[in-house]
Order: sequence, then C-alpha cells, then structure tokens
Amino acid sequence: MDARSRDDSLSQARDGGNDGLRPSQPGTPLAGKPKVQQPKPQALPNRSGPSAILVSTRQKGNPILNHIKLLPWEFADIPADYVVGTTSCALFLSLKYHRLHPEYIYSRIKLLAGKYNLRIVLVMVDIPNHEDPLRELSKTSIVNNLTLMLCWSAPEAAHYLELFKSSEHAQPTAIRTQQAQSYKESLVEFVTTPRSINKSDAASLISTFGSLQNAVNAQPEQISAVPGWGEKKVQQWCNAVREDFRVETTKKASAPASKAPRPMERAVRMPDQSAMDEDEDEAVLRSVMEESRRMAESANTPSKPSQPAEQLDDGIAAALAKLRESGG
Repeated sequence: MDARSRDDSLSQARDGGNDGLRPSQPGTPLAGKPKVQQPKPQALPNRSGPSAILVSTRQKGNPILNHIKLLPWEFADIPADYVVGTTSCALFLSLKYHRLHPEYIYSRIKLLAGKYNLRIVLVMVDIPNHEDPLRELSKTSIVNNLTLMLCWSAPEAAHYLELFKSSEHAQPTAIRTQQAQSYKESLVEFVTTPRSINKSDAASLISTFGSLQNAVNAQPEQISAVPGWGEKKVQQWCNAVREDFRVETTKKASAPASKAPRPMERAVRMPDQSAMDEDEDEAVLRSVMEESRRMAESANTPSKPSQPAEQLDDGIAAALAKLRESGG
C-alpha cells in the first residue's frame, strides 16, 4: 500500500469515528443532560421620586441646611420649603419672623393648594413669649389640615427633615410594638411589668411556683426564696399584684372660709365630689332624729328645764342644711 492510499484510509477512519461525537444542532437538547433553568427576574419595589430632600430656593442661607448631613439635598422649584417625600412637604417658620409678618404663613399655605397629603409646618421657637403665637398656629393647622412640629434649634429641625425623608417608604409596622405570639411570651411580659424584674427573674418565679396564680397568691416570705429575688424585687412584685385596679377617691376637703362666715355655716364640698359617702348620710339622718327626739322629750317633761327654742331650732336647721347640701 502506497503512502497516498494509507492517508485516505486514515482520514476516512477519523471521519467515521467522529460522526457520533458531532455536536447537536442548536435548539435540540443533548440526551441524558438536564435542561438549564434560567433564573426569573424579581420585581423591585416601585420607589418613585427623588432620593434627596428637595429644598426651595427661598431657603438659601437658612442654617438648617448646614445640619442636613445624613441625606443629600438639592435646590428645586417647589411651592413648599422642603419636599421630604412624594406626598410629603414641610413649611419652615420662625416665630420671630412670624411676629413681624403674621400674614406670611397664610400666603404660603395658600400656595400649596392641596398638592400634598402630609403637610408639615416646622416652627422654630426662638422667642420667649411663644404661647399666643403657638395657640394661633395650632388653630390654623387644624383648619388647614396641617401638622405642627416644634423645634428649638437648627440641628433639631434638620433632624426632623431627615427623619421624615428616611421614613418615606417605611411600613406602618415599623412603629408597631411587637405583640406576644405565645402564652409563654405573654406570661413573661406580664411578670416583667414591675421595674427591676427581668426575663430570667420571671422564669425563676414561674418555675418555682408552677403557675402564675400561685405566684400571685404567694406570701413575701415565699417569694424571697426564689433564686435571684432580693428584697426590692419582692416588694415591687407584691405591691404590683396587691394594689387596687381603681384608685381610691381622696377624702373630702373643705372649702376655704369666706370673709364673713355665718355662725352655723358648714364646710362645703369640693366641686369634683358629687355626693357624700353613705356613712355620712346616715350620720346626718341620725343627728336630725336625735334632735327631734330631744325636742319631744323636753316638751313632754315639764320638770326638767327645757333648752331654749332658738338653740333647738338652729341645731335642726344646721342638720337639715347639711342633709340638703349632701343631696345636692
């Protein structure tokens, strides 16, 4: 066999051996290999609006801008002084300026024209006598659906603006307190209500007595045997579980005497007390009956010297006046 025929046979063998190894056409999966799963794109939350605090050009030179450092801000042509969200804005007002130009804030409120849902009036309290202006601004805020925020310094005002902007997309659950999800969590929350009693103390208390009812009814000597419970914790726990749910009413106080008090004038009741106690009513009735009995005995017994009629009449009149006051 010459060299040429030998090369042809080698080339045919190579072509025949590679027929089964040729790659498949595009679109036809290879046999025995799993299909490649493409990842699905996830939808991002729609957060429209700028990420910076928009500042009106009217606020150029305001020292508040020097203290806004946590978030970016930029000047913009807006009707409000600051835009801290898509539907939130703020108007800045200095009480010192408001005292000189009281009509300024009303013209600014008119320019808003209901463009924002949350409309804040950030008031800088920089005058000593601020009660009357704040009372006026409070009424104005209620009428015009505004939220009044007070600050006493430029850093505090800047911090409020940063908080409103950072909470633009926060959920309402961010400020909601965490509720207990199980009975154990509710039990620990109840036991740790008094101060200085922590979660480990609550676990020791329940494990010692077995139930909350036994812990509530236990004596202070028994509670002091709980590990980690000192005299202070025992006293606070006993006071918390034994005090009344309803505060007792204060004792009746008498009103100050007038300039010219009458001889038989009695102590009057305080305006916040509506009626006397039942024991006092019964005492007044007994006094009236006693005075009537004495008057009858004095009339039926001529041998004994009777009391003057004026004194008897005054005593009965005083008792009746007291009874009348207690009923009113």
